[in-house]
Amino acid sequence: MTALRAEATALAPRSPTRARLVLRRFLARRAALAGLAVVALLLVLGFAGPYLTHWSYTDIDYTALREPPSSRHWFGTNRIGQDVYAQTVRGLQKSLLVGLLVGVVSTAVAALVGACAGYFGGWADRVLMFLVDLLLVLPSFLVLAILAPRLRGTGWLGFVGLLALFAWMVTSRVVRAMTRSLREREFVRAARSLGVGPARIITRHVLPNVASFLVIDATLAVGGAVMSETALSYFGFGIQAPDVSLGTLIADYTGSAVTYPWMFFFPAGLLVVFVLAVNLVGDGLRDAFDPTSGPSDRHTA
Repeated sequence: MTALRAEATALAPRSPTRARLVLRRFLARRAALAGLAVVALLLVLGFAGPYLTHWSYTDIDYTALREPPSSRHWFGTNRIGQDVYAQTVRGLQKSLLVGLLVGVVSTAVAALVGACAGYFGGWADRVLMFLVDLLLVLPSFLVLAILAPRLRGTGWLGFVGLLALFAWMVTSRVVRAMTRSLREREFVRAARSLGVGPARIITRHVLPNVASFLVIDATLAVGGAVMSETALSYFGFGIQAPDVSLGTLIADYTGSAVTYPWMFFFPAGLLVVFVLAVNLVGDGLRDAFDPTSGPSDRHTA
């Protein structure tokens, strides 16, 4: 009898884990897969693209001024003979680095602040939420425009920190609300009764249960950070010469959008494509983590 029961247990279909269900839902969404493929291609272009040409983004070809795209200059040249392809892939690389780092840093700060405020409550909650409310009421673009020129000596990493400083507050409030509901769950109470410390409870029990929200938020934060970097660089407060980003290229070539369109439309087009692709991936992740979304989920259930 015991052998038959063991054999039946072994032959019984195993229920898929949460990770497999999320992956299955994500793979069922073609738009999200297309967005992920585009993001991957842009990452490859940004970091491997400079090695596909012998032109550097600082090189000048005095024999080709404002030359349209050709076999010699794939994206053409600008008014002083710089290769637009080399500048565009360099700008894409810099914008991607800024966006990825800001997304990771801002999400990590939001998770830490929100989880601590929601778990400890009391004076810790009041102090942290006062800081959040203070940063929320500040005009972030104006503050960034004032502080960015003063951080030029720190390089683009200082700019990343400045962008991350104003990108985590709303997420921290959501994490706080989720943590306040989690701290009354049985598994958290059991951990406290066993003498488990707050830091371990937050990292082992609270944050894993809000990880799905954090993954989605980090994905969308990357697109938002790239847009913020582009806007600040467009107005001269972001990446500084001789380095370039998509924002600086768009600002430099806006006046040539009609007369010499290849200068403007290549960096602007890559920016639009990247932001749209990231939003598609974020929407796909949100639907994949939501167990009640989509017809494939009902079929799975």
